[in-house]
Amino acid sequence: MIVFNRVSKSYATRDGRHQVLDNVSFTIEKGQSVGVCGHNGAGKSTLLRLIAGVEQPSSGTIRRGMSVSWPLGLSSSFQSSLSGADNARFVARVYGRPVEEVLDFVEDFAELGNYLRMPLRTYSAGMMARLAFAVSLAISFDCYLIDEITAVGDERFQDRCRAALLERKRDCSLFMVSHDPATLREYCDRGMAVQGGRVLQFDTVEEAIASHFTHA
Repeated sequence: MIVFNRVSKSYATRDGRHQVLDNVSFTIEKGQSVGVCGHNGAGKSTLLRLIAGVEQPSSGTIRRGMSVSWPLGLSSSFQSSLSGADNARFVARVYGRPVEEVLDFVEDFAELGNYLRMPLRTYSAGMMARLAFAVSLAISFDCYLIDEITAVGDERFQDRCRAALLERKRDCSLFMVSHDPATLREYCDRGMAVQGGRVLQFDTVEEAIASHFTHA
């Protein structure tokens, strides 16, 4: 499970400290699918980064009892001078996974053809999204973090992404941030709404969506 215990997060600004999350506590059990609502700037992405361990809380503690992915589709850490294949190999080595197994999955899922062996600087935005999503799914985690990236590529590729996520949902946890209620309804069971530095918890994602639009 993942446990937030009285977690707060603030950032220094020219006008003083900006409080994004204030004394937040919740638990994510293995196998749960949680959808998160909130307006722009509410702290949804900060919440994801804290869960991933990319950022540390200003106060409080976060305990992770299961493996957690980086936000699916994240490509900012890729090296643009390397090929897609070399980037996939690097990620596989970092996570201690069989390199060829990861590369085979990426090659099959991303369907980049010869571009997989070409430098990332030659990729279009759509090709980069395909690679990032494929590399994300090639590594097995107990909990997958998802930040507004389910609609990547053409319709056929979107269908593949949808099927892959729903397959992982059967055995793993999903923690999904999205502005699209339909997306949250499709993938998530529980719900959260980030409002005014608080994280409100709901037994259903429908309740979270209703709370978000009531206070929007």
